[in-house]
Amino acid sequence: MPVPLSYPGVYVEEIPSGVRSITGVATSITAFVGRARRGPTDEDGPVTVNGWADFERIFGGLWEHSPMSYAVRDFFLNGGAQAIVVRLFRPKGSDRTAAQLGLPLETGKGNYLLTARYPGTWGNRLRARVGYDTRDSGPNSFNLLVRDGGTGVVEEFRNVSVDLDNSRRVDRVLENESSLVEGTSLAGGAKRPKAHDAPDAAKPLWGDNSTNTKVETAGEVPHDGEVLTAAEYTAADKRGIRTLERADLFNLLCLPPYKLDPDGGVTGAVDTSVITAAAAYCEQRRAVLIVDPRWKAKADVLTAAGDFATSAGTRSKNAVLFFPRIRQVNPLRDNQIEPFAPCGAVAGVIARTDAQRGVWKAPAGLEAGLAGISGLEVPLTDAENGELNPLGVNCLRILPAAGPVVWGARTMEGADRLASEWKYLPVRRTALFLEESLYRGLHWVVFEPNDEPLWAQIRLNVGAFLHDLFRQGAFQGVTPREAYFVKCDKETTTQSDVNNGVVNIVVGFAPLKPAEFVVIKVQQLAGQIAV
Repeated sequence: MPVPLSYPGVYVEEIPSGVRSITGVATSITAFVGRARRGPTDEDGPVTVNGWADFERIFGGLWEHSPMSYAVRDFFLNGGAQAIVVRLFRPKGSDRTAAQLGLPLETGKGNYLLTARYPGTWGNRLRARVGYDTRDSGPNSFNLLVRDGGTGVVEEFRNVSVDLDNSRRVDRVLENESSLVEGTSLAGGAKRPKAHDAPDAAKPLWGDNSTNTKVETAGEVPHDGEVLTAAEYTAADKRGIRTLERADLFNLLCLPPYKLDPDGGVTGAVDTSVITAAAAYCEQRRAVLIVDPRWKAKADVLTAAGDFATSAGTRSKNAVLFFPRIRQVNPLRDNQIEPFAPCGAVAGVIARTDAQRGVWKAPAGLEAGLAGISGLEVPLTDAENGELNPLGVNCLRILPAAGPVVWGARTMEGADRLASEWKYLPVRRTALFLEESLYRGLHWVVFEPNDEPLWAQIRLNVGAFLHDLFRQGAFQGVTPREAYFVKCDKETTTQSDVNNGVVNIVVGFAPLKPAEFVVIKVQQLAGQIAV
């Protein structure tokens, strides 16, 4: 808007340049949904972890009843950088799911009850300590310390009170600040807990003595929940897989089996109904589902390949299947070698490839090595690989010198007979990357005047984004004209569209497709006759 001219002199006016840079979104944020030893559940929402140490601290690390924990470890071991974890918990009957700790009141009658923040037996090792050395010497103030015996973490809440009108009201302080416990509501009024004895040589702090209160047998949780079923994954109201509605962005989705299956069977495989729902959700969220093999033998895969939509649960262009399962040592079972789902390791390879080469590079080949594995459940030959590849099954192979590698980059719509334009995983992921980046980068267009000045700005900004990708080698072609185009004018947006509040932007790109087959032609030179 021009500045108002009121006095003789010089005026300065800033004119918008029309440049609104579009930033490419992340491409390898991986979501994991499954069972864990501890931590927030799907009711609490998804949790972002930026390394294996984060997962150990929040979700308890490796657990023999949690295939997801092994998959997350493999993800970070193979180059993954950021994961989103959704912990599912299935209660067992009417048993209590969260441990409870009662702090005796100062009056000697009753307790102030603390409840573990999240379900599981981890809460049985909680301890709490009360002291009266507060800033306010009032009759209802105290200090509260809570210790997690599993991790050694101690939370301190100083100068809390049981007064209803106190700004440090203990139940609300715990609700907002504690990751270990919740306090009973003070709505009905309460007395403060009794102070514990001071520690000394005979009574070390946090020992089994009067310096603290521990969870008694009556307050313990008897179990960590039951083995999951399809119902926990497909729950409504932003639970199960749909918990990811509360996550801003994820690019890959892993659903490890329900339980470890060391005997090599498939009883722990994810139900096909869950795979079907997950694939449909990934199409909504512009993400890719990594499907683990349900079969132990190559012959079983060939039998199932006739109808993957039924046998595997999906034939989606946003899903990708890898075979066979990987074999690793299990540190929780005396380092015995057992089969594990490959989804976490493959997701890590995809993340590593994205960081090193870009989303347009196929996450396969000699560079796509699998770390931390000792072998494959089914060693495949070239001929066997040749049977599975045309069906849209990506093989994991062990090659001389290179070791275990990912040796396939097709989507589950990539069978030769389907002749799909989304045959290759890097092509599909590049399209999803462009769609999500443009979706987020063009929100400023909404409610702008729908005419040529706006269309010109759109062409400028989208063109600049695509040209930057072209310079990085994301598209085919020697010149920008061969690599991409952006069209937004009166031909794409008619007067009828303008009247209806619609602006149409057409974006085209020439994708890079992997060199899946390398043909070397050797010819013998016949003896040449000198002329």
